[in-house]
Amino acid sequence: TAYAFTTMLNYVLIGMGSPTALAMLGVQWEKLQWLAAGLSVGIGFGLNTMINNFVSGLILMVERPIQPGDVIELSGTTGKVRNIGIRATTLSTFEGADVLVPNGMLLAEKLTNWTLMNERRRIEIPVGVSYGCDPRTVQSLLFEVAKNTEGVSHEPLPPTILFIGFGESTLDFSVRAWTDDFNQSPIIRSEMAIAIHAALKEARIEIPFPQRDVHIHASEAASLQPVGTSASGMYPGVSG
Repeated sequence: TAYAFTTMLNYVLIGMGSPTALAMLGVQWEKLQWLAAGLSVGIGFGLNTMINNFVSGLILMVERPIQPGDVIELSGTTGKVRNIGIRATTLSTFEGADVLVPNGMLLAEKLTNWTLMNERRRIEIPVGVSYGCDPRTVQSLLFEVAKNTEGVSHEPLPPTILFIGFGESTLDFSVRAWTDDFNQSPIIRSEMAIAIHAALKEARIEIPFPQRDVHIHASEAASLQPVGTSASGMYPGVSG
């Protein structure tokens, strides 16, 4: 609120102070009003995008769909809002880059604000085990790992283990858990994945990898032999 109030007050003071400054310089408004009227049309067309971004910035400050410090995602770019300027908003990405986003784009395109109301984040980890495993046993094991992972919250929901289907070579599960610390969610997810791997290994539950069996018939094997060789590997027609 303080940031929005300070920025808008700055705009108002500049707008109110400009006529006073011109009057102090001896410039009469009556001599400039016709020139201003003529230029306003051209300026309106030439600065259409800039005016759109300016008005969009004011709307962002009044409605506050984003605020400095929020983590947002827009057009595939994710970053933290550093400041909302007259024309553009500056995002600081997690890779260390600063991205300038026109204010009009923030209102015109689909925007995801990860921290608007709270910093909760759902973590999801897919897990596949071999077909010889008991699904109920796997669910119980995964639930204990998720429940005991540091940083996992039981609000709004406790950890959930879903059996989502039958894969080509695995029974597929989804481990879903919530955390209240958005910034630490990647680390929490990593630690949970390591703990899952260790728990499955200790319980001797196999995590299979994709495999393919290739069957070659005798007729196909003969067609794959190099040209000019016989089945025995000797050149035909050549005597010792």
